[in-house]
Amino acid sequence: MNPLDLLTFARGSALNWALMFCVAGTMLRLFEIFGLGRKTDLARPRTESPGSGWRTVLTRSLPAQGMLKRDPVTYISGYVFHLGLLAVILFYAPHIEFFRSMTGLVWPGLPAPMIDAVAVASIVALGILLAHRLNNPVKRMLSGAGDYLAWAVTLLPLLTGYLAYHHLFVEYTLMLALHLFSVELLLVLLPFTKLFHTFSVFISRWYNGDISAHKGVAS
Repeated sequence: MNPLDLLTFARGSALNWALMFCVAGTMLRLFEIFGLGRKTDLARPRTESPGSGWRTVLTRSLPAQGMLKRDPVTYISGYVFHLGLLAVILFYAPHIEFFRSMTGLVWPGLPAPMIDAVAVASIVALGILLAHRLNNPVKRMLSGAGDYLAWAVTLLPLLTGYLAYHHLFVEYTLMLALHLFSVELLLVLLPFTKLFHTFSVFISRWYNGDISAHKGVAS
């Protein structure tokens, strides 16, 4: 199979199957979460705060008091990586065109050089996070295969996209195909690995905020 055939397969059948696996797996995991149910709380609410769940989603997305100073590498690199990845996915013109073809929605993108710089920052941040994990005895002890797998499959789309954009190492057609395959691997694994926190983190934060407000405690 030559590079063009490989790219055609990556853009066609492989992408369709990856999207189906991702959607089906995500729906299954969400069904498992919400299927656990929630016992009726018969206690009278301590506070009336209907927006407490959403407020916790916001506040938990910011560093807790003192934590930025205590562990700046984790927090700064984490924010750089997550915000950079989000910007690359949502504001790179070819990606916007892909979303337009899927949903009909379109929005302004960022200049390609800016996206390129953001991608480099995200790759560097991921490298720093891995080095910090390996050099921190506690984090290294707590880390398992799933953590390193999540790190690798998140890095690959950024790295292959950067290499394709700059026409490095192999011909563009082949590198673009590898970039698409790395994205498809991420989509397939997302519902079944720690990457599922992409969805579950907001659900858990909302739940903790809502139930804490009901009990009259801070979340």
